[in-house]
Amino acid sequence: MATYLLVGVGVAMVLEGILYALMPGGMKGFLSQISEMSPDQIRLAGLVAVGAGVGLVWWVLK
Repeated sequence: MATYLLVGVGVAMVLEGILYALMPGGMKGFLSQISEMSPDQIRLAGLVAVGAGVGLVWWVLK
């Protein structure tokens, strides 16, 4: 179980790193847009991302 968690964290770090490396200007713009969102909007986006991630992991490991 811990192995899957560490692999998942590693993959997330690789994907984020690729985005920052390939388009730093775009990521700065994205982060500035997030800073203008309300906490409720950010929370909803986070919950949607968690749900999508759990669904994807469940589907792949099924």
